Amino acid sequence: MSQTATVQPVSRPLRQILASGVGNAVEWYDWYVYSFLAVIFAPQIFPSADPTAGLLSAFAVFAASFLLRPIGGLLIGNLADRIGRKNTLVLTISAMGLGSLIVGLTPSFEAVGVWAPIILVLGRLISGLSVGGEFAANTVFLVESAPPNRRGFYSSFQYVSTTAGQLLASGLAALLVNVLSPAQMSAWGWRLPFVVGALLSFVGLWIRRGTEETLVVKATAERPRLFEALFKYPKASLLIIGVTIAGTILYYTWTTYLTTYVPANGGVNSGQFLIISTIALFFFMLIQPVIGMLSDRFGRKPFLIGTAGIFAVGIVPALSLLSRSEFPGTLVVTLLGMLVLSGFTAISAALNAEIIPTRVRSAGIGFPYSLTVALFGGTAPFVGTLLKSWGVPGYFGWYVAALCLISLLVYIFGLKETAHRPLPE
Repeated sequence: MSQTATVQPVSRPLRQILASGVGNAVEWYDWYVYSFLAVIFAPQIFPSADPTAGLLSAFAVFAASFLLRPIGGLLIGNLADRIGRKNTLVLTISAMGLGSLIVGLTPSFEAVGVWAPIILVLGRLISGLSVGGEFAANTVFLVESAPPNRRGFYSSFQYVSTTAGQLLASGLAALLVNVLSPAQMSAWGWRLPFVVGALLSFVGLWIRRGTEETLVVKATAERPRLFEALFKYPKASLLIIGVTIAGTILYYTWTTYLTTYVPANGGVNSGQFLIISTIALFFFMLIQPVIGMLSDRFGRKPFLIGTAGIFAVGIVPALSLLSRSEFPGTLVVTLLGMLVLSGFTAISAALNAEIIPTRVRSAGIGFPYSLTVALFGGTAPFVGTLLKSWGVPGYFGWYVAALCLISLLVYIFGLKETAHRPLPE
């Protein structure tokens, strides 16, 4: 007998949002602390006569940790389809705390030699596995907790909490950079945010233990197989990949790579751009629920088409403006980019859940989504830095524009409107 999986209503949906959001913020806080502080700790772990080479190594580890995300999305997503979303979310945040602690305690290359980058890679791989599973389970958990006509609104809190974690990461990084001397930051200051992340994971763990399960599994004689979603719903899996390509390259370009790109090419320094980034992220966090509610009324497609279309045309001019603007101009361009990007981020969780049936929803979303993020999102800082080292930084904008065009075609011709349909069983 095949397993039948259904979604059960929850009695306290707002508590579901809070519990999901707090844990998710802690997870992503650690993820972004790494990208913000890579330029500082890279010489300690990857010493080189060429600073760019050390930074490339640090970003290569960042990209490598993304390779574990599809595996986490598949394995942990399958676990969420088998044992439920709640227990799986407890597991992912515990793993993230461990990975953060390992990175924070990584000794320098001078102290232990080649073991330093090995230990760092171990910590980031654990984090990558955890984050892949986190998205797979948490996305589904949020959307399944929502009333049918508010899935976009609930979906938006995926990136509200992600951005809250990023704000905490950028805020703490900015504080440390401005309070500690460069020598102190290089020696030990960069470790503090990772240790804080490990401690915060215990808070998220405690909160998540009080959530309600959304998945009801009947007839347990047959559980979902590991690759069942791919083999049974290949069109849906490919659709998730096509939908995600533009969103992930834009998200990691605008929220991660700009922290390196703008100070290196623009008219503001690192400290100034951290302030700009913090303001922009706060705006980004506030706008998510608004876009989510609008998508519940007007549908998902108009916002997706708008995001991909505007960036396909505007990313090259936007990067050019950022490379020659002072503080006010850089802030305006960054805010506008955040607003347009919200057309994807606020609704991506709802859209993905509306494509894949309940029985294999977590793994069915987790693997193709995380694979796409690994290929195009996690590599964005590395590709941008590499192109700059080759003397052609302007090519990065055209690379992003081409990926946006691919998703734009998917949004227009391959995606049906899903906002006003029931979740597929």
